[in-house]
Amino acid sequence: MTSKKIPEGIFETSIYNFQQTAKRLKLSDKLIARIMEPKEKIEITLNPEKPDGDYVHVKVFVVRHNDTLGPSKGGIRMASDVTLDDICGLSMEMTWKTALIGVPFGGGKSGIQFDPTTVSEAGKEVIIRAFTRAVLRHIGPEVYVPAPDMGTNEADMGHIRDCISYSSGKSITQGCFVTGKPVILGGIEGRREATGKGCVYTVQAACQKMGIDISQTRTAVQGFGNVGSVAALEIAKLGSKVIAVSDVTGGIVNEQGLDLVALVDHVNVSGGIKGFAGGTDVASDEVLYVDCDILIPAAAQSQITAQNADKVKAKIIAEGANAPMTPDGDEILYAKGAFIIPDILANAGGVFVSYLEYTQETQREQMTLEDVEQRLYNRMFKRFGEVYDYSQSKKVSMRDAAMDIGVQKVADGIIARGLLP
Repeated sequence: MTSKKIPEGIFETSIYNFQQTAKRLKLSDKLIARIMEPKEKIEITLNPEKPDGDYVHVKVFVVRHNDTLGPSKGGIRMASDVTLDDICGLSMEMTWKTALIGVPFGGGKSGIQFDPTTVSEAGKEVIIRAFTRAVLRHIGPEVYVPAPDMGTNEADMGHIRDCISYSSGKSITQGCFVTGKPVILGGIEGRREATGKGCVYTVQAACQKMGIDISQTRTAVQGFGNVGSVAALEIAKLGSKVIAVSDVTGGIVNEQGLDLVALVDHVNVSGGIKGFAGGTDVASDEVLYVDCDILIPAAAQSQITAQNADKVKAKIIAEGANAPMTPDGDEILYAKGAFIIPDILANAGGVFVSYLEYTQETQREQMTLEDVEQRLYNRMFKRFGEVYDYSQSKKVSMRDAAMDIGVQKVADGIIARGLLP
C-alpha cells in the first residue's frame, strides 16, 4: 500500500480511511453511497464592512455530513486557506468521532475563508456576526450546532449566540445553538481545556495498557495553541518531562524539560514560542523528530507523511490535531511499532464536553467543573478501553479499530431508522 501514491489532504485522507473501513466491515454499496457523501454542503459569500470602513470579500462553507445519530456537530474553522474540501473531510471525521465517543450527534463543520490575524477584535466580530446571519437557516439545536475550531474562540461563540438571540427578539436562544461559549453566557466549565485533557487521558490509558510509567516518559508537542498547550501542561502534571514544543513561530527543545509556566507566559506576551530563552531554538517541524516516548501532534493536518515518518522516534503518538498524519505516514509508523491513538479518539474530549454543554443549556442545568472533568475522564478511559480491546481481538491498528466502531454505529443507525426517506 505504501508503494502507491496516496493524496495527503484532509479530504482525501478521510475518504481513504472510510473506504478501507467499509471494506473491512463489508458494508453494502447502498450503505457506502449513503454514508460517504455529505448530506448537505453550502457555499456562501459575505461582504461585510469592517470598522475602518473597508469591506472584505469572504467565502463561507457549511457542511452537514451526517445526522443519523443526532444533529450535526462540528467547529468553525477560520483560515485564509480553508477550502470546501477541507470542511467536507473534517465533517466526515466528526461523524465517526461523535459516534465513537458515544454522544447523540452527527458530523458537521463550517469554514470561514479569512485570516483572523489580519483584523482587530472588532473587525473579527463583524465577520463572525455576518457569518451568523448568513448561516442562520442552516444551524439550530436539532440541525447543526457549531463550536470553536482553529481561528475561532469562545468570544466568537458568544457573539454568535448574541446575534441569534437578538435576531429572534429574545434574551437567550431557545435551546443550544452553539457550544464553546463563555461560561457567563451559558457555556460550561472545562470546555476550553477538554480536548487537550482528553488527549492526555488517552495517553495515560495507553501507558497503563503498555506497562509504561508515564512519570518516566519524555514528551514532545507540536502546536502550542488551545489543544497543545493544555496537553503539555496536563501531561507534565502526570510527571512526564516535556522536552520539545513548537508553534508556527518556531520550536524549542530542552532535554532537561521545559519550564511550561514560563513558556505560557512568554507566548501570552509575545504571541509565539519564538524568542523563549528556556531552550534551544529549532524549526517547527523538528519537534516531530526529537528522541521522545510520547508525541502529540496538535498543530495542523498532514504533518507526518511518507516523506518524514521514518524520522519520528516516539513510541506513542496521540493525534491532538485533526488528521495530522496521512495514510502512508501512518502505515510506516505502524510498521515500525509505534502505538498511534487516532484523532477521532484522542481529540474527542472537546465534543464530549460540548455535549455536556448542550444538555446543560437544553435542560437549564448547572454542572460543576468537578462533574465535567470526572465525566470526561471516565468517558475517555472507557472508549479507549473499547477501542484497545477491539484492536487486540481483531489484530488491527487502533485507527482501524476506532474507525470500525464509529462507522459501524452510523451504519447501524441508518438501518435502524430505515432506508426510506
